[in-house]
Amino acid sequence: MNLPTVKQLRYFIALETYEHFGKAAEACFVSQSAFSTAIRELESTLEVQLVDRTNKNVTVTHIGRQLAVEARRCLRDLESLVELARSNQQPLTGELRIGVIPTVAPFLLPKILPKLRESFPRLKIFLTEDITQRIYDKLMAGELDLMLLALPYNLRNVEVLTLFEDPFYLACREPSEHINPTHYTFDDLKPESILLLEDGHCLRDHTLSACHLQDVEKISRFEASSLLTLVQMLDADLGISYLPEMVVGSPLLAGTEVKLWPLAERSFREIGLAWRRGSAREQEFQQLGKAIQNAWLTPPVDDDNKS
Repeated sequence: MNLPTVKQLRYFIALETYEHFGKAAEACFVSQSAFSTAIRELESTLEVQLVDRTNKNVTVTHIGRQLAVEARRCLRDLESLVELARSNQQPLTGELRIGVIPTVAPFLLPKILPKLRESFPRLKIFLTEDITQRIYDKLMAGELDLMLLALPYNLRNVEVLTLFEDPFYLACREPSEHINPTHYTFDDLKPESILLLEDGHCLRDHTLSACHLQDVEKISRFEASSLLTLVQMLDADLGISYLPEMVVGSPLLAGTEVKLWPLAERSFREIGLAWRRGSAREQEFQQLGKAIQNAWLTPPVDDDNKS
């Protein structure tokens, strides 16, 4: 009996997720022609049509949807097999694949990676940076071992270890025509004066929730696609925003007139480490989480950017 390969199952799961050959092939880091060949070979092996193909669209068939569910289960079982084997080896050695969100990666990683390399010299960390939902999908598909994310975030079938709190600060240019940051009150803000990241970034949701931004009229209709863009908008005094303490001392604010001020009300997000529930490597991941906590410590205060 011919059986599907792990590669074929991974490719098909990507195709079922993206419903586009080009995007799925790109996500799998393979050419579209090689990707298409693998899908055709999988259909031949299973003797079933998995997708309906037209010039513009890809539609996964009903049986294809059912098989995608089973394919994910098969890959998770294989991942558990590998994890069980690794659990008998020396902890925190070999390869570890970690997904990190973009509002955490550039600030946390430079601080912790050198110390992790020193503490675990036989550990090879492979990093993937993406928004929370996509790295969660990759975690559940077995493409990642862990994810570093900001909390709260609704995740199913994972274990989460909270590492530390990341308080929010008022952020604006100094001076600013929008507010006096040393005598700031939310009610003093003009309509559309609050700048935020666009939908899809969890930092937007955390800012809205933690900073209690319930008056939507005060939120600008112009949204930033990245933290770098957001800071440039603040530096141009197009509005004010709220940034996590993690950015203090980072290159993000260098060369700008953007300053940070503490908020009167305690507002924060949490940074956490997550893995698939039931993983045989849970104790190992707990150990790594403690090491990240110790490596992070307390960010240094940059007097030029924090008043």
